[in-house]
Amino acid sequence: MKKIYLTQFDQSRFGKLPDYTIDEMIADAGSQGLDRIDRSLVDHIAITGLLTPLLSEQCLLAGLVAMDPAYTNKSIKGVVNACDSGGLAVLDCATQILAGGGHVGLAIGLEKMHPPEGKLDSTKIGLALGTAAHRDDAFPPFTFPHAFAVIMDRYMKKYGYSEEEFAVIPPIFYDNASHNPLAHMHKTKAPVTPEAVVASYRLFTEPEELPLKLFECSQISDGWARILVCDDEGLAALGIDRSDATELAGFGQATDSLAVASRGERLLEPIGARRAFDTAMELAGATPADISFQEVHDCFSVMAAVATEITGLADPGLGLRYFLDGHAGRDGKCPINTSGGLIAKGHPIAATGVAMIGWAHNQLLGKVPAALQLDGADLGTTLNIGGPICSTVVTVQRRA
Repeated sequence: MKKIYLTQFDQSRFGKLPDYTIDEMIADAGSQGLDRIDRSLVDHIAITGLLTPLLSEQCLLAGLVAMDPAYTNKSIKGVVNACDSGGLAVLDCATQILAGGGHVGLAIGLEKMHPPEGKLDSTKIGLALGTAAHRDDAFPPFTFPHAFAVIMDRYMKKYGYSEEEFAVIPPIFYDNASHNPLAHMHKTKAPVTPEAVVASYRLFTEPEELPLKLFECSQISDGWARILVCDDEGLAALGIDRSDATELAGFGQATDSLAVASRGERLLEPIGARRAFDTAMELAGATPADISFQEVHDCFSVMAAVATEITGLADPGLGLRYFLDGHAGRDGKCPINTSGGLIAKGHPIAATGVAMIGWAHNQLLGKVPAALQLDGADLGTTLNIGGPICSTVVTVQRRA
């Protein structure tokens, strides 16, 4: 298989951006920081904005991309598959190139979750996100927080952990975000400590009390992220040196059944996610021991623990222990979410997967803020999920 490279990553700040329209986001994603290349050489574009049909009343984002004269009449595809849509946009560009459909692809992810005026309608957003869950798991309006509260409760009971032990995860990510100026929670009113996590608002007390609390949830964020996907011919045509690129050494995608109950006893050991990871690692010729760092989909803190088990850093039931033992910190065995993760960097749904891949790209190129830069990192992975650990995209990058 020919080598595929990633280059020219950029993103907006993640957070509350009420006056930033999706038209403006798309225009900026397609042009910002690309003034030194000939953008007309882009052969294929994959764009995703999961909630734009429901929150912004626009479903044909490809047409908005084509408003830019550099991209008019190009191959442009809308890609949507829940919260891993951004990862799929990158994979769509890669597979298009591998199939002979050009040499340069552009992956864009964006989300607009705050209204132009007025207060954020969390109920509307919760109902919109709930359309990516099975009807049997519906818990209006906050289906996904409830689903992951159930998963967290099951994890705690099966493996014998406490809420106080789980509370160590968010402070790690909030601390990382404090050094990331583009993070939604770059600045907080007070430090997020384990004690603050335990004391934060409990989301569900009826019909049963569940352990999930506010600081263990990802942010409701606006923002965009984009990255170029190229082969050797594409890099040469754009005049980009390999030193400004990373190699997309491996990737995988797999989808599990949607209903939580359908997973049975394998709910905490998702088969599809593991298959996506194994496929990506096999393609890259790598093992978990080779991973320098990871960006994982911590939509809720329990997912960070489960992700370390999916990716082979910890055995089943020991994912939370990985955090308790300090292995996930910036000085740990394999740092996790140095960006701040979805919990603190932010989670503009369809932009998330692109941003995770882009952060890994910048980490390998030495382009992240100094406090977050890892010494000697040469292989990074991302794990981007959609739905209740349903659809999963995994990527593996190394220095080119």
